[in-house]
Amino acid sequence: MATVSTTLPFSINPTLVMLEKSKTVPELRQIHSHMVKSGLVSHTFAVSRLVVALCSLSRESGGLDYALSVFPQIQEPNAFIFFTLIRGFADSSVPLESISLYSQMLCNLDNFNGVEFSLPSVLKACGTSLAFDEGKQIHGQIFKTHFQYDPFVLNSVIRMYIELEQIELARQVFDRMPNRDVISWNSMISGYFKVGENDSACLLFDEMPEKDLVTWNTMIIGKMLGSEIKPDATAIVSALSAIADLGFVEEGKWVHAYINRYKISLNSGVIGSALIDMYSKCGYIEDAYQVFSSISNRSNIGDWNSMISGFALHGLGHRAIEIFGNMKRMNIEPNEITFIGVLTACSHGGLVQEGAFYFELMQESYNITPKIQHYGCMIDLYGRTGLLVKALKLIESMPTEPDILAWKSILSASVKHGDMKAGEYSALRALELAPNDSSCYVLLSNIYAKAGRWDDVAKVRSMMEERRVRKIPGCSSILVNGKIHEFLAGKDVNLGCRSIIQQKLEEMTRRLKLEGYKPDLTQVILDVDEEGKENSLRHHSEKMALAFGLINFNKGVPIHIVKNLRVCCDCHSFIKLVSKVYSHPIILRDQNRFHHFKNGSCSCNEHW
Repeated sequence: MATVSTTLPFSINPTLVMLEKSKTVPELRQIHSHMVKSGLVSHTFAVSRLVVALCSLSRESGGLDYALSVFPQIQEPNAFIFFTLIRGFADSSVPLESISLYSQMLCNLDNFNGVEFSLPSVLKACGTSLAFDEGKQIHGQIFKTHFQYDPFVLNSVIRMYIELEQIELARQVFDRMPNRDVISWNSMISGYFKVGENDSACLLFDEMPEKDLVTWNTMIIGKMLGSEIKPDATAIVSALSAIADLGFVEEGKWVHAYINRYKISLNSGVIGSALIDMYSKCGYIEDAYQVFSSISNRSNIGDWNSMISGFALHGLGHRAIEIFGNMKRMNIEPNEITFIGVLTACSHGGLVQEGAFYFELMQESYNITPKIQHYGCMIDLYGRTGLLVKALKLIESMPTEPDILAWKSILSASVKHGDMKAGEYSALRALELAPNDSSCYVLLSNIYAKAGRWDDVAKVRSMMEERRVRKIPGCSSILVNGKIHEFLAGKDVNLGCRSIIQQKLEEMTRRLKLEGYKPDLTQVILDVDEEGKENSLRHHSEKMALAFGLINFNKGVPIHIVKNLRVCCDCHSFIKLVSKVYSHPIILRDQNRFHHFKNGSCSCNEHW
């Protein structure tokens, strides 16, 4: 039987290339048959990739069972392959299979290297399948190894005991942890609420040294669902506002269910608006529209403004304009906030003529004098669409001095459209107004870097050092199994799965290059070689969060990511291709708006 050299690079083996592109069990079955005939099946790496491909399919496809039948053909399975199968079955309807595979892994591996990756999944399987004895045994094994000091592993033990409603055992693990992080505290507080021990949850909350938005949301929701005292509208709106800022929807759905359960009216004014705003900011714009449609008495201008702003945030300019038209037909008088929403919608949708029309309409038909926010929307609209001359003329015609946001809009547009003159001028004006705003320096550096003016890039960096201005690192968050995981650009991850994320990033880049992806090296403002620039791009925070999502979610499941800064051009192109190649809808909320990636395209239509 023919053999395949282990030194052959992945990219030149056509069978493995097809393996990465296949999306159904029948396709993978054909490839498996070809691998048997060609002798490729004797190649451990090749069979491993087949198993990974099968495990990435949806739960209903039968891929997991087929992967389990292929698995014995791997001569020396490594910890990563075991992890792939264990994680797949942990999320399936037969989680007990994960426990069996974990036992098999311990018998096959020479040491414990890589075992920690599988521990959270097998512990989750113990919790969901109510396998208390097996869970205790695994906990005992952890206690005898160095994993007893790993907070990522111990947090999984806590969650397992909470799932098994063994809150006292969970608390024992928590109390003995040498290093507790915010996830440890949040898990215990949530666990106490789950079993009805609200007082214990509150006591632990008071002791917690550092609280995040998840903590506050857990407390608000726990008290709401566990108390006989019904919270007032202010408390509900506060909870929804906190959830909207966080950007993850599950807690918001709980609050919405609470509102429905106690038949709290959405016509009270603020609650309906807050629900619409929450769903919009969490990426669920159709849910926001359903709430809006369910409000029987839409006389409150706040509900209309929230819906218009929601469509604007998602780049759905025409739908925002449609809502504005419906509002006029119902004789609801628009206000200043209404027009900010409409103009923002035009800006995010690239609707230049419509934006100019509504800017004029607000003045002539409604006698609303434009404020700096309205001018800012129009400047942003002209800048995004490359009409920089119009944007600068509008700035000059403003009755008040333009603010930092107006000049940063010009600066951002100058970077996108390569206008060096406008970029330098707007950067100078922006830095006069906000000398400590790091984004101004970064945008100016980007203009110089794209032009290859590295001396000027160095001067900007020196200016930042002299003024002690620090660049805000890109930070992206993703919600997996009820927990928020954060990634910082260029930083090593501290999730107990560094090597797996690194492997996934390399695999993603390799696969996308087969589809025509070329890294946009102009996005790197470092004067390094191409390899160094590619490595820098690969470790942007949204890419790391996306890799983590692909590792943890089955094919086809939407991946939601929240980023603190504007997504760069390279990441935007990269994520578009990922949505196509990996068959995942991806919803990214950046600093300015939402991007909905699906089948290789983005909802923004490049107006961002």
